[in-house]
Amino acid sequence: MLVLKKNTLFVLFLFVQSLALAQIPNIGTNRELFVDDYLIEKLEGAELTLHEPIDQGEVIRFEKPWEGAFSAYFTVIKDGDTYRAYYRGVPEAGSDGNDAEVTCYAESKDGINWVKPDLKLFTVNGTKKNNVILANAAPVTHNFSPFVDSNPLAKSSQKYKALGGTKKSGLVAYVSADGKEWRKMQEEPVFRDGVFDSQNVVFWSASEEQYVCYFRTWTGDGYTGFRSVGRTTSKDFINWTSPVQMSFGNTPYEHLYTQQTSPYFRAPHIYLAIGARFMPNRKVVNDEEAKKLGVNPKYYNDCSDAILMSSRGGGAYQRQFMESFIKPGIGLQNWVSRSNYPALNIVQTGPTEMSVYVNQDYAQPTAHLRRYAMRLDGFASLSAGYSGGEMTTKPFIFDGGTLELNYSTSAAGEILVELLDENGNKLPGFSKEECQPIIGNEISRTVYWNKSNDLTKLAGKPIKMRIYLKDADIYSFKFD
Repeated sequence: MLVLKKNTLFVLFLFVQSLALAQIPNIGTNRELFVDDYLIEKLEGAELTLHEPIDQGEVIRFEKPWEGAFSAYFTVIKDGDTYRAYYRGVPEAGSDGNDAEVTCYAESKDGINWVKPDLKLFTVNGTKKNNVILANAAPVTHNFSPFVDSNPLAKSSQKYKALGGTKKSGLVAYVSADGKEWRKMQEEPVFRDGVFDSQNVVFWSASEEQYVCYFRTWTGDGYTGFRSVGRTTSKDFINWTSPVQMSFGNTPYEHLYTQQTSPYFRAPHIYLAIGARFMPNRKVVNDEEAKKLGVNPKYYNDCSDAILMSSRGGGAYQRQFMESFIKPGIGLQNWVSRSNYPALNIVQTGPTEMSVYVNQDYAQPTAHLRRYAMRLDGFASLSAGYSGGEMTTKPFIFDGGTLELNYSTSAAGEILVELLDENGNKLPGFSKEECQPIIGNEISRTVYWNKSNDLTKLAGKPIKMRIYLKDADIYSFKFD
């Protein structure tokens, strides 16, 4: 009987221990960003800091007769060595989904210099010499939003997929082999349960192993309350789950005209949303100023900027930062309605650089797409000033054998990393005192303790990490 009780207690102990381990995040070899507090247990003298992208100027002007001042809802895709841009073209303001709306296309080899090829796919304004990839398909052309399907089971003839449509039509699915010539996947819409009156985005999630769609909703009935976001998922791109209304933590509701949610290409388990925050009736431009700018009379009673949110799947966003991610630029032309709406996707445009694109001068003759640049992973950072600070993580499990940081310090600053057991005790050989000080500015730097960077004996075990910073920023870390 005593032996039986001991065995039972031992089995119970193992069960409880396995439950505890199951609740500890296993980050594997994922790159972790400082856009949320997912792994953070404690901050002392350190904080998470939002970084604003740098304006690099105009890249695409909407000067074609079928494009015009009301071009909108942009998607930029880096597809191998080619960058592809998709956007709505419509020269005159009209109702959502009107027959004049077309889907336009531009491409680039560097994400900076863009051309509009004569695709000769549709006759528009009396000519086939145009960059239109979809026409005569209203209301899909109101907000056609494509992606490259990375589902390993995707057919090559359906390498590119897209959704588009309004509340009246529902979301209609399109597929393409080359991203230029598109066809309907089926006549009937694949999803109807939403409002859809802006860009509705979709992608294959490798971390969730399913298609994910984020779409326009309202917090009230019909078109009341706040413009917000819903989510639905699918295994086959045809059959979609009942929608979930996204939550935003304890942050207040704001009008989100677009949300532009997509997996970050260096950390695809983290979805980043660089969306348009819309401030209805917040009027900056007066009637006389609007006349000088040539703004359509219906489009200067509001203003907008870009915000940053994140999600790791499921029905919740985290808004770590309520401040603007990209502020409207200098000049009243940037303070009109529906300007400063970000394009979907962040793309790499250099060895150490990535870019996001923003439409500006909406409803004006000078309407265009603009590029903003930042360092890789540089959305936000763990930072501390000259007096120093530290961060301690929650327990986590990792794979791999070395620790890599993306960081910058001042000439006087430094970073030290200390590894702890899950109870917060220093692990011999990995203390702050044994860490080689990290000084400089690098996208990738391996951490050393006692002239060794080998962490293989700690892989698969619960640990904590304590980082000490002085006049420094850490943008991401990764166990390789």
